[in-house]
Amino acid sequence: MEGTVIHWIGAVIGLILAIVLIFKKVNPVYALFGGAVVGGLLGGASLTETVQYVIDGTNSVMGAVVRVLAAGVLAGVLIESGAAERIAETIVAKLGEKKALLSIALATMIITAVGVFITVAIIIVAPIALSVGKKIGISKTALLLALVGGGKAGNIISPNPNTIAVAKGFNVDLSQVMINGFFPALAGLIVTVLVASLLMNKGTPIAEGDVPSEEGASSRKDKPSFGRAIVAPVIAIVLLAINPIGSILHIEALQSFKIDSMIILPLAGIIGLIAMKQTKNIIAFTTSGLNKMTGTAIILIGAGAIAGIISKSDLSSTVVDAISAMGISGTFLAPIAGILMGAATASTSTASIVAAGSFGEAILSMGTSPLNAAVMVHSGAVVIDHLPHGNFFHVTADAVKMDIKNRMKLIPYESIVGLTMTIVATILYGFIF
Repeated sequence: MEGTVIHWIGAVIGLILAIVLIFKKVNPVYALFGGAVVGGLLGGASLTETVQYVIDGTNSVMGAVVRVLAAGVLAGVLIESGAAERIAETIVAKLGEKKALLSIALATMIITAVGVFITVAIIIVAPIALSVGKKIGISKTALLLALVGGGKAGNIISPNPNTIAVAKGFNVDLSQVMINGFFPALAGLIVTVLVASLLMNKGTPIAEGDVPSEEGASSRKDKPSFGRAIVAPVIAIVLLAINPIGSILHIEALQSFKIDSMIILPLAGIIGLIAMKQTKNIIAFTTSGLNKMTGTAIILIGAGAIAGIISKSDLSSTVVDAISAMGISGTFLAPIAGILMGAATASTSTASIVAAGSFGEAILSMGTSPLNAAVMVHSGAVVIDHLPHGNFFHVTADAVKMDIKNRMKLIPYESIVGLTMTIVATILYGFIF
């Protein structure tokens, strides 16, 4: 039985309620569940139907949840071993102080791109950035933009929860989404450095107490060498890239190499652990990685709940009709969905799930391929995912010891970076490829 089609107004009210509850500091998972139930009931569904739609929605994200939890092995190894920190230090040291903003943005991009949460990547690189910035006189505002912009660029080419979520949402290969995000990410990196350069002498200056002392500058004194530190990320990237490269070059042997990220990411982490001679810490590191992923995995379930309600509503068809009435190309539905859900949830991962689950069918009906849709939705999700009702806003402010007022002033500049990546992705995958 098809069940009741939920009226779009009820679905929107449910989503707004979830946002308000998140603003009120209600746990995001419960806020999303609460919004889903209210949205279903107000939209005309019975209580039984509403519960079923919520369950269907949460079931739809289970594949992404499993992959996110598996990715915790790689993330835990990179973070707890000090490998991520070593990679960041090496990049900044090699590029030098003259290219400080580029080195900081690039370091954050790479750390995020190899599988570390964007917030964790920023926390790792921030002390290095503050130290360099204080020495050569770069404002805290410019440094944070370099950190955030680099992180956003890395986030759309990473095996992180958001990429896993959007790949699963459109039923495409994770590695394909990562590879196709490269040019938008590169554009984001370039714009980040350009805009941050304009802010070098503007905004909040770095105070003496903001810079970590020599004793507290590093959380680990026994970090691995750079060569050992990059083993895990290199293996992950190589294994994930084999199949896409085979498809591009039409090499059948490589095309037949199909191993899911659920296997590749933990395997790369364990091999990296062996390379760093840290096998004795396998339980501690993997447990830490799992703990770091658990919160995101649970939020994805909440996102699945609200997506289940919206997908059973006529919201997507209403949006499509509005776009058609305004004469806007249907291609823009993918990035618009990502942008709207990113703003609504202030979370790239949650936005990816909700946008794919709610608008996926409508986007594909416009003739957009699943892979192209995934890339455009994903890039759109990072345009305004840094609003104050999300965790990212507050964690990044705390990373560089910036007050809320000054952190708010950075929002337009962050949005420029995200919008640049979305425009590039839309041109490439909406009109060229």
